[in-house]
Amino acid sequence: MESIFHERQEGSLCAQHCLNNLLQGEYFSPVELSSIAQQLDEEERMRMAEGGVSSEEYRTFLQQPSVNMDDSGFFSIQVISNALKVWGLELILFNSPEYQRLGIDPINEKSFICNYKEHWFTVRKLGKQVFKCIQGIRLSKWFNLNSLLMGPELISDTYLALFLAQLQQEGYSIFVVKGDLPDCEADQLLQMIRVQQVQRPKLIGEETAQSRDQRLPRSDVDQAIEVSHPFDGTGMLDEDEENFQRALALSRQEIDMEDEEADLRRAIQLSMQGSRQSEFSNSLPQNASQPPHTSQTDSLSSEDLRRRRQAYFEKQQQQLQQQDLTLNLHDKPTINSSTLEADPGGDMSEEDMLQAAMNMSLESARNHLSTEEKK
Repeated sequence: MESIFHERQEGSLCAQHCLNNLLQGEYFSPVELSSIAQQLDEEERMRMAEGGVSSEEYRTFLQQPSVNMDDSGFFSIQVISNALKVWGLELILFNSPEYQRLGIDPINEKSFICNYKEHWFTVRKLGKQVFKCIQGIRLSKWFNLNSLLMGPELISDTYLALFLAQLQQEGYSIFVVKGDLPDCEADQLLQMIRVQQVQRPKLIGEETAQSRDQRLPRSDVDQAIEVSHPFDGTGMLDEDEENFQRALALSRQEIDMEDEEADLRRAIQLSMQGSRQSEFSNSLPQNASQPPHTSQTDSLSSEDLRRRRQAYFEKQQQQLQQQDLTLNLHDKPTINSSTLEADPGGDMSEEDMLQAAMNMSLESARNHLSTEEKK
């Protein structure tokens, strides 16, 4: 299919590629299409000026960019339509009411122009080709001349309707090219020979991506790098880069784990400090000084406090008496504080000394209570 003219995509000049692939030759350049776009812009400006050059609509129109072209190389459908008028060709929207009234089968047409957003490409009939498929041999006349493909794609008559329907479902606008196309060498040559396409052409960049995935042996890769791109320390092979990224991710996970462990240890230390503080506060005497707003002693009267202390000492005295009965200490002479003072050492046993000490404690408590009652 070398005889078929097929321009590949360059920048955003798909409108130029679409027209040249349709006409099978270098008929239009970006300069010529820009001239047509500027002419359309001037015609629109003149129409807007009819409403008054001082009107708000006219000033707004002058401030807006052109809708027929831009700096990237895009051209509108109006530019493509005016360019085809030079060759006596006309565009009709596919499946429009006007086209439906004609009742023409798509396979009886000569070419289509398809557009999606800002991309244009041509589907054209060229000669008569045999297309092999699972169902058998089909007569084919159509080629997909999309500039994004590495080469022309052979389309059967049967698949044409499905192909156009799929494009419409994907959001493409399809235009039928009406009129006689200029003669081309490919159309005449393909009527005499048969061309079979074993494999569908790939998209531009698809073959490069696949070849990149198919890695060469390590030694060959090293040689290719040394010849084409001498190693300067700034580059890295894909495999090495993947290993580096994997090691970096693992190190980050370890750092995160270390941070979590440090936080956990810090939390345990704080909780242990809190428990020690609570144990220390619980070990303090119940009558220790507390803030005024938490003290229960201040809320008791002096009489209530005296009664509680007296009840406490009476209870202690009852317990001591019970112990005396148990130990049969009632036969021993009673020892008071005066006796202890008169004979601090003597022949007193340990039980006598314990009893004397307890009696002294009770006497001091009674003296304290009597003092408070006098106050």
